[in-house]
Amino acid sequence: MSVCVLSISPRRGSVPVSASPRRRLTSERRSCGVSRKEQPWDRGVFRKADRSGRSRGRQLACCCGSAGCSLCCGCCPKIRQSRSTRFMYALYFILVAVLCCVMMSHTVANEMRRHIPFFEDICKGIRAGDKCEKLVGYSAVYRVCFGMACFFFLFCLLTLNISNSKSCRAHIHNGFWFFKLLLLGAMCSGAFFIPDQETFLNAWRYVGAVGAFIFIFIQLLLIVEFAHKWNKNWNAGTASNKLWYASLALVTLIMYSVAAGGLILMAVFYTQKDGCMENKILLGLNGGLCLFISMVAISPCVQKRQPHSGLLQSGLISCYVTYLTFSALTSKPVEVVLDERGKNVTICVPDFGQDLYRDENLVTGLGTGLLIACILYSCLTSTTRSSSDALQGRYAAPELEVARCCFCFGSDGKDTEEQGGVKEGPRVIYDEKKGTVYSYSFFHLVFLLASLYVMMTVTSWFNYESANIESFFSGSWSIFWVKMASCWMCVLLYLWTLVAPLCCPARQFSV
Repeated sequence: MSVCVLSISPRRGSVPVSASPRRRLTSERRSCGVSRKEQPWDRGVFRKADRSGRSRGRQLACCCGSAGCSLCCGCCPKIRQSRSTRFMYALYFILVAVLCCVMMSHTVANEMRRHIPFFEDICKGIRAGDKCEKLVGYSAVYRVCFGMACFFFLFCLLTLNISNSKSCRAHIHNGFWFFKLLLLGAMCSGAFFIPDQETFLNAWRYVGAVGAFIFIFIQLLLIVEFAHKWNKNWNAGTASNKLWYASLALVTLIMYSVAAGGLILMAVFYTQKDGCMENKILLGLNGGLCLFISMVAISPCVQKRQPHSGLLQSGLISCYVTYLTFSALTSKPVEVVLDERGKNVTICVPDFGQDLYRDENLVTGLGTGLLIACILYSCLTSTTRSSSDALQGRYAAPELEVARCCFCFGSDGKDTEEQGGVKEGPRVIYDEKKGTVYSYSFFHLVFLLASLYVMMTVTSWFNYESANIESFFSGSWSIFWVKMASCWMCVLLYLWTLVAPLCCPARQFSV
């Protein structure tokens, strides 16, 4: 314990005796080594309160920024900054997509009406109609998705031409999550106050249809690009190891077996001896297209211009065509006919599948979750650097290809230099100090198109007036034809990559 002895004898720098008592006391405290900052009574009660208020303000601001995320994710494994940013935007997308599904559910609306006290008074108070009819149905989904599309469009413009994460715009893209959530909620809510709702809904419907088709087109382009990239990567390994030939042959055989088996099973369960003519025609047409693209891929004229073209790409496209055909047939409305006893009987569907639709809530919940998961997966896989480069026609040189089994995950599996230095605090690896890992503006553009795709899909495309989430999985002609058109578009895109070098011999093609 240190003891301070006050000297009364005057010396240089000491305070005169005639000085005021308050000044003398302050000087004595300073000479004893007591800091003015450490003495709250030196500044006064009001300054202490002001400092306490500023401290609380800083703590509140930390909770709205990265510190709050670090506190919540302290027990989580280390994650790269680029992935955590995409995860947060994906979380916002999921929240709005789930809200759209809830708005299209008659079951949820009826449960809220029965269990929420003073439901009608609340609806009238917020001017949403007598029974909140403005907050449910396809018009509400259109407005909410309009707000989400505006949100991603704003950030798409804000993040144009960002090459590193040190700029101010990059910091806005990678942070301020609480304020972004407020902005997203404000935009979705503000869409309900747009004047002339009828004109807005009619115009926005066509905008949504165009954006949704562009989203589908991007996914089909990436599927075709993935097929060519797979074949090119594994063919690069045959020069050093002949086992890659066996891998190519085995995977090609598996994919053709899956495609052929899928078409045969659909012919057994989705057709009958009498009737089901549409299913028979579609299955025969799609099966013939799979055979046609396989013959074109190995034809001498295509092999001359594209030596890497083979059955691996056509096998993958055939599997995807089979999947889209199955998805379209399951989305087709059920056909009902009268049997000999005068009872309604469904035809052109598997008999064992009719029992699966008895529990509508279970089917709706599982189907909605699967739908959102597939859309989200398409968004995240479409926004990588390799996908962005592929859509812009930029590919790596063939001599730089290194054959890998998991080539689609990239070759940079090593962590950055920041990973080893993280010991305490935020468990985030800053992997974008030297440059961005993905295109920020293209990322927001894909989510903008995905917002329009969700809007059109949940509202059953052009059957919006009678659409609801409970009947969504029971079949719709609009969804059926959209999926069939996607199937044929995928075949055309792949065929174009095969015949384009023949039609334009003076031009160089990367795939």
